[in-house]
Amino acid sequence: TVEFTGLSRAITGTPKKELKVTEGTTYQDVIRMIGRIYPQLVGVLIAEDGETFLSSNLFIIDGDYANPAMVMADPVKDGENLHLISVITGG
Repeated sequence: TVEFTGLSRAITGTPKKELKVTEGTTYQDVIRMIGRIYPQLVGVLIAEDGETFLSSNLFIIDGDYANPAMVMADPVKDGENLHLISVITGG
């Protein structure tokens, strides 16, 4: 399940989306799926190539902010809930 927060929730109009993934599906594959399902996220949170997030956007695994998905080539584990968040930065 991908849970949308903040800007991603406002854009998609939904709090979450259940995705069917097979063994070996990576976090990058999930980004591609989300971009196909919600093309309005491409260019805003997802890069134009549909392959990666734009800076300051990431998956938090199971709501644990200490556990971000840092390597997009890593496989998604069965039952994981991915929270798509935008980290506000500035100075």
